[in-house]
Amino acid sequence: MSALPAVAAVDWGTTRMRVWLIDEAGKVLAERRGDDGLITAQQKGFSPILEGHLAALGAPAALPVIICGMAGSRQGWLEAPYVTVPAPIGAILAGAARIPGQQRDIRIVPGLAQRLADAPDVMRGEETQLAGSGLPAKGRHLVCMPGTHSKWVLVEDSAVAGFGTWPTGELFSVLAGHSILRHSLGEQPKPVAPDNPFFQEWCRRALAEGGDVISKLFSIRAAGLLQDLKPDDAAACLSGLLIGGEIASAKRRYGAGAAPIVLVASGALATLYGAALGLAGLDVRAVDADEAVRAGLIEAARENGMIARSGVAT
Repeated sequence: MSALPAVAAVDWGTTRMRVWLIDEAGKVLAERRGDDGLITAQQKGFSPILEGHLAALGAPAALPVIICGMAGSRQGWLEAPYVTVPAPIGAILAGAARIPGQQRDIRIVPGLAQRLADAPDVMRGEETQLAGSGLPAKGRHLVCMPGTHSKWVLVEDSAVAGFGTWPTGELFSVLAGHSILRHSLGEQPKPVAPDNPFFQEWCRRALAEGGDVISKLFSIRAAGLLQDLKPDDAAACLSGLLIGGEIASAKRRYGAGAAPIVLVASGALATLYGAALGLAGLDVRAVDADEAVRAGLIEAARENGMIARSGVAT
């Protein structure tokens, strides 16, 4: 490495983890990925797994570490307390919890809690992506973060004002594998393409009805029986219906201002949601989720004094 690492940044999910060595200016010097997520770490231990990755990267023994994600959950290494919204994004990052009894300075970014009586909600990991998504300091911004549990976040003047969760990915998995629709989708439907006409048509149906998708679900089964709807096309119908329903519901809750929807996503989800948001008539500013979480971790390292504020990420 041409420069010395100043901090290790770790995105620790349920099944996967990513580790980056970052220099004082916020530049990535090295990267390592593995199937050592929360589930594996609960069995093998968080510290041994982390130290193994750091050793493989040649990290110094005293290198500090900043972590986001499920390592900070109740089932994780240390439960990093939730920060109650509304809260400034910088203050959220600065509240990283330190792991006791470690030779290194290891800290975990806290999640967010919405403690409204009629809309309780939590997030963990997405707050770091949010910090790295390049939102303007001023103004109202609506951020869409697709996934197993999609998050829609309202940010006003660099503070999280509120958020909501739509378990769209989980619903697709449950319905496809454990409901009557499993007979329509088959065992392994092909990945859904954003230009698939069935995806687009069923997405439009959900948008047109304001997100009322429950009454449409059985129609997918009926279309297979009566109209010879093929398994791959049935999967496209279900995907379009659920994503369209999510967007319609979020749009109804938060409205759509003059600013584009900030879509923080990668891979297939980025293209599917980008297409669906376009069908909803919404402008989109796309942000790569992988880049956003890394940028957010670098910002968290700055907020916690691990690297200098003068550093500029590249």
